[in-house]
Amino acid sequence: MKAQYIRAMDAIHQACLFVAGCCLVVIVIIIPYGVFCRYALNSAASWPEPVAVLLMIILSFLSAVVCYREYLHIGVGVLPAFLNEPAKSYLGWFLEACMLATNLFMLWWGAKLVHTTWFQSIPEFPAVSAGVSYLAIPIAGVLTTLLVIERFMTRQFFSEPDPETVSQLSTE
Repeated sequence: MKAQYIRAMDAIHQACLFVAGCCLVVIVIIIPYGVFCRYALNSAASWPEPVAVLLMIILSFLSAVVCYREYLHIGVGVLPAFLNEPAKSYLGWFLEACMLATNLFMLWWGAKLVHTTWFQSIPEFPAVSAGVSYLAIPIAGVLTTLLVIERFMTRQFFSEPDPETVSQLSTE
């Protein structure tokens, strides 16, 4: 069961990475298009900037999920480095419990925010609900909660990131 859960988390991790990457590619394409329309054609397109903002929201939350899984999130490793077992494990359990609480907060209040704003429209896209722009919050809360459960199962609280995910330039 543990191996199946980890495989499922691998699939979720890859899906988040793919969607975040697609968002980044689309942003990189549509922003220059908006600039081209504004300055070369002298006719500004109204949609590239709001679409880029919506995609940036999705990109940010899904990238946070990916970074959490790959141990690339912001964390202070000084205290665990000075601790021995079992204090190091207790600290890991405590920090992951705090992470779980944070993500359950995101899930609960994010879902309430989506529900509250669902029938409001985005001015630039009247057919799109404002709640859609906030959907990334509860989705990221659920996904990161699943990854916290994985950490509880594997008990790998303070692992180093994989070398291929960290640029050599940033570690020099």
